[in-house]
Parts: sequence; structure tokens; C-alpha cells
Amino acid sequence: MKWTVLSDNRSCDEHLITEHGLSILLETDRYKILLDTGASDVFLRNASMLGLNLTDVNYVFISHGHSDHAGGLQYLLSMNQQAQVVVSQTAITGKFYSKRLALHSITTDWREVTKDRLLVVTHTCEVAEKIYAIAKIPHIHPMPKGNQYLYMENENGQLILDDFRHELGLYVDGLLFTGCAHNGLENILAACPWPVHSVVGGFHLLDRQETEEEIKALAHKLKTNYPETQFYTSHCTGDGVFKIMKGVMGNQLHAFSLGTITNI
Repeated sequence: MKWTVLSDNRSCDEHLITEHGLSILLETDRYKILLDTGASDVFLRNASMLGLNLTDVNYVFISHGHSDHAGGLQYLLSMNQQAQVVVSQTAITGKFYSKRLALHSITTDWREVTKDRLLVVTHTCEVAEKIYAIAKIPHIHPMPKGNQYLYMENENGQLILDDFRHELGLYVDGLLFTGCAHNGLENILAACPWPVHSVVGGFHLLDRQETEEEIKALAHKLKTNYPETQFYTSHCTGDGVFKIMKGVMGNQLHAFSLGTITNI
């Protein structure tokens, strides 16, 4: 199994194009799966520079409805005629906003995505052979405090705090993709009924939100409860947060960036 980062905030190659978004190409023995599509067509341009062909991608997994993860979908579907899109219904129909700095929409435009390309997920299930989507993630453990800036419209058109019912996890052969982990890493791991050897994605732990003590406590719990699991993160994980967690988790925690290629 190999995964290559095609869109991210950070880069390990100055020739690649960064953006506030996330997209990863996951290649297994059976499938090529695009994990999110970033905010634009940047992931396609980076894939081309890396010599990667996305015309034969089998599945596109959209972790949630925010435009920095699904904004590039229309560009992939325009050049790939076969890929099925795994997504929650709420991600398609929801309207999402951020109040960081100033109120702005972070809703994805789905108008050009035809129904025949969609695999809509309503509950945890096998969407293809040995590919599992994890839905309806329970909130047993604390949610990331950075969620306080994120809103969605209710049925009356009023803005309410986003409860992230539209967020999914994806599990393939021991790898768990978290997207942004808005529901919280612990909650997503608790909702996954299969053994996890690798967690990949953003943790939505922004700098100066959780206290250092809270970050250390989370890192200790991950290290204790999942001692055999490797954690890989970037995108919405703050540099300061990563440093604190790394101090606790040591070689269990890894940073990725645009251009990172990992073989598992």
C-alpha cells in the first residue's frame, strides 16, 4: 500500500503548489483511491508534476462537505470517467460556513456531480470489497475546540454550530483516513470496529485552542490505547500542537506534507 500527498498546506518539494486543502492518492493492490480533492485543481497539477495518472482512479472519498476537501472534485470527474464518489448525503446538501477572521462560505458546489457517480453513505458500511466508510461517529470523547468557528445552516436557514454529521472516516486494509477529524481522533478511532495500523489525515487541533495539558493528555491516551498504531498528520494540525504531541508519542507520530510518499 502506498499513499502520496497531492494537496496540503505544507510542502517537502518547492516545485509543487501548496494550498489550504488536503488530497492524498492511496494505492492498494486492488484500487486507486483519491482521499479528498483539495480546494481546487492544484492536486491535479501536482499529480502531473509527480508523474501520477489519475484517470484510472476507482474511488474518490470525500471526508466532509468543506470546500478545502471537496473543491477539486469537479476537476477530477471531468477527466476521469469511472471513479465513484463516496460521500455522506449531508455533505452534499449542507451549507457550511466559517467565522474565523470573518464569516465566509466553505460550502462545496455539487451541481456538476451527477447522481450516477455518487455512492452516498448513511451508515458505516462496506462500499466496495474491503473498503469501509465510517459514519455517524458518536461523541464519546471531547471534540476539537477549533470547531467553535464552524457553522452550518439549519432547516430554517439559521446558522448553528456544525455537529459534523457530514464527516466520514475511511478504512482500507488497516489504514484509517480521518480527513480533518472534526469529530475528534478518539471518537473516530472508537467508531472504527477494525484494527488500525495507520491513522492518516488532519487532526483539527489548531494552535492556541486546546491547552498544552489537554494536548499532552490526548497524546498520552493515543499512545496508551493504540500502542501499535502509527499516526501521520498535517493540514489542520498546528505546528505547536505537533511538537507537543511528538514529545509524548515519539516515533508513533509523523508529519507529512505535499509530495510525501509513504509505503506501508
